[in-house]
Amino acid sequence: MGDWRLAVDIGGTFTDIVLLDGDTGVVNVEKTLTTPSAPLDAVRQGISSLLDRTGVAPGDIVAPIVHATTLITNALIEGKTGRAGLVTTSGFADTLLIRDEHRYDMYDLQIEFPDPPVPRDRTFEVGERTSAQGVVVQEPTAHDLAGLVDNLSRADVESVAVCLLNSYVNPSNEHLVADHLRRELGVPVCVSSEISPQIREYPRMITAACNAATMPVIGPYLEELRKWLSSEGFGGSVLMMLSNGGVVSAEDAAQAPIRLVESGPAAGALAARWFARRMDEKRLLAFDMGGTTAKATLIENFEPDLINTFEVARMYRFKKGSGYPVSVPSVDLVEIGAGGGSLARVDQFGLLKVGPDSAGADPGPASYGQGGTTPAVTDADLVLGLLDADAFLGGDMPLDATLAEEAAAIVAKGLGMSTVDTAAGVHEVVNQNMAAAARMHGVERGVDLRGVTILAFGGAGPVHACGVADLLESDRVVFPVNASVLSAFGTLVSPVRIDLARSMPRPIDGLDEVERDDLLSDLRSEGRRVLMAAGVPAGAVGFRYGIDARYVGQGNEITVWVDEGATWTVPMDDVQEAFEEEYRRIYGLAIPDVGIEAVTWRLSASAELDEVEPSQVTGAAPASGRSGRSRPVVFDRGTSPVETPVHQRDDLVPGARFDGPAVVEERETTSVIRPGWSVEVAGDGSLVATRMPA
Repeated sequence: MGDWRLAVDIGGTFTDIVLLDGDTGVVNVEKTLTTPSAPLDAVRQGISSLLDRTGVAPGDIVAPIVHATTLITNALIEGKTGRAGLVTTSGFADTLLIRDEHRYDMYDLQIEFPDPPVPRDRTFEVGERTSAQGVVVQEPTAHDLAGLVDNLSRADVESVAVCLLNSYVNPSNEHLVADHLRRELGVPVCVSSEISPQIREYPRMITAACNAATMPVIGPYLEELRKWLSSEGFGGSVLMMLSNGGVVSAEDAAQAPIRLVESGPAAGALAARWFARRMDEKRLLAFDMGGTTAKATLIENFEPDLINTFEVARMYRFKKGSGYPVSVPSVDLVEIGAGGGSLARVDQFGLLKVGPDSAGADPGPASYGQGGTTPAVTDADLVLGLLDADAFLGGDMPLDATLAEEAAAIVAKGLGMSTVDTAAGVHEVVNQNMAAAARMHGVERGVDLRGVTILAFGGAGPVHACGVADLLESDRVVFPVNASVLSAFGTLVSPVRIDLARSMPRPIDGLDEVERDDLLSDLRSEGRRVLMAAGVPAGAVGFRYGIDARYVGQGNEITVWVDEGATWTVPMDDVQEAFEEEYRRIYGLAIPDVGIEAVTWRLSASAELDEVEPSQVTGAAPASGRSGRSRPVVFDRGTSPVETPVHQRDDLVPGARFDGPAVVEERETTSVIRPGWSVEVAGDGSLVATRMPA
């Protein structure tokens, strides 16, 4: 029996499956359209097709199956969540409506916010109170608890979030309420002191509410997946990819689905991390363009940055504050509505706009022939000759070029341009959108992206990467093997990891170290439990410690990672120096003679999965990458088609070289090498494109 590893990634348009032979390093992949109304259908279809093609039996797969998904993000964005209820302290039922009282656009008189994941009529109060010091002033009475059960039953809730005042200091009242509701209602119940035990009432409550609203979404899906895997004879458990780039057991993921909100993009970032180490690139820009969105992640010192709050379901994609600010550790990335399915239109000013609306998997771009009539980026690329209609998904899903041209012609008429120039405009606009977002991502981190190597992946990423690199003035683009399913591959090289936090505001000077160590001991126990549930031996779990700290009197904190090991050992004087150094790096100065306050204590528990090593591409390098096929391709507006060589990726072996323009086709994606670029095939089969001197 071989060492088979299986990974699944449900995207907005396609579901990707990767099967890796751990003994030989051979990678097999499958890509199928996502089925939004029943996501397991695409998963079953993709896995079954891949196993049939490779001759691998389900029982041969005994390693954990690693799974990334967009189910949670999409449910919150589309409002297709479960019927959740919320229980809070008397007087705080309007917290989700009041939010934090910040206006993300102070000049917009008609400012809009997304509807709360739990509406006011399913939010119920209970008489209780815990002081800011953690003293239980009032416990809920039996009468109050009975009333809660009656109200929640009449509301016909499918899940409940319990978020009580100051529960991050002392969660006893939350657990008392939650235990009673679990017994009496028989529905999933989550408590804010476990989901987000941190200060600030609104972020903690919205995180718990989003978690409760998505528990009825992920729970039945994972249960259905488990039953299907068991009936088919699979021997491995299921691990779920988290937003922070780690994986945990499906059971833990079902209890805290909000931690999956950026599951798929995080997997892509972890794949980029893996490639950065292989290529010895300390700084790398991961460019992931799929069917629905494009993501850019900056890898610094071989690692992606993490953020502690992620905003989901924004009313306006680029307006911070217009969504739900969930307190979830997440890979720091920028995501925009620029994918192969992003739709083109003429706005009220007569200008061409692309995205953020997407055709998704249903109906998909016009060329899919499933009823779509608005041109998408994929349709434009087809009109330009960048894609071959008969080669899409290896010919298993041929595109209709006529439908693509008809859709593009509608927009062309509104612009008063030719169909081809309109398609070139769509291609150019989406490249500009992605480059601008990536550039801002770099600026916010103090990084100039000029000269940074780009790793291009996702189904549409390799088609657009050289164009984006031109705009970013990057001189090197790497197209890895199996680029289209690299996020799914990323789940196979991700650590088992959980990031935990608990607020305990204390001045650093004079800190009670026993109190600190007791808190960290609790976090270590929870981290060890989660990792052991994912199959990690207790002795293999490693810990890293950090704090969210601020100068006394400030309202915001910065995160500083200060120590690692079995226990906290670093002196608090060193912690103060680390804080001041990080503060100086961010703001350019430190503030003398002002005390420092540690607000939230953080712990990262992790263990690396077994190393995987895909096989090298072998074969004698030909003198060139010369191809026997070609087709006309339009690269820019107002230019004539260029007869462009078309290479089959499987025919390109290490050492092969060729200059652009060129097109390299494989089953799941197409790599476009623009004029002015030169390519060499690396030892692992990656195409390394370099800008030629002008």
